[in-house]
Amino acid sequence: MKLITELTKKVEFLEENTSSGGKAFYITGPFMQYDIVNRNGRRYPKHVMEKEVSRYTRELIGENRAYGELNHPKGPSIDLERVCILIKELNMGNDNKVWGKARVVETPMGQIVKGLMESGANLGVSSRGLGTLKEVEKGINEVQEDFRLVTASDVVADPSAPAAFVKGIMENAEWLYNEETGEYLEACKKDLKKKSKREIEEEQVKMFLDFFRKL
Repeated sequence: MKLITELTKKVEFLEENTSSGGKAFYITGPFMQYDIVNRNGRRYPKHVMEKEVSRYTRELIGENRAYGELNHPKGPSIDLERVCILIKELNMGNDNKVWGKARVVETPMGQIVKGLMESGANLGVSSRGLGTLKEVEKGINEVQEDFRLVTASDVVADPSAPAAFVKGIMENAEWLYNEETGEYLEACKKDLKKKSKREIEEEQVKMFLDFFRKL
């Protein structure tokens, strides 16, 4: 499975009064798209996106575990030390968009986001998921049935060329999702079944180094 990220710049920042007289900060807008080819040459079929939005809403938003991080993550798992928002809503629209709303939380990273918002910074959001891609037309890859959202929204800056390069490296790595433990592991693509015990032992160090090079 590949790490799949999608950037959205057209989001809004809101301030809402709380019952205690304070202010709550929110990010709202289209977090994802479906049934259209995006600028990355990918298309998310409606039924694939609908199924995953439903699961994400039920299992993560409904349990207050739909976290988003500040900046580009190092991999597909959530790092709680970098959490800055809690996604509160995710809904399929009739305009080929998935609309979301996320609250900025009281964490060190959340405070950074608040400060940037109050200073008028230009931020965007980036969804992050795992899935396989199938080329259906030249230059167009369709996301398959195994698509699974890690987060509907990380808070990111407008990506520079180096950031885009790192993103490309991460998206070319293969990952395996373990349903029982919820952990993400890099998939080993070598066909060990065709190797002898001695050959496997000789390649252990090489496999170990390959694993870390792809992280």
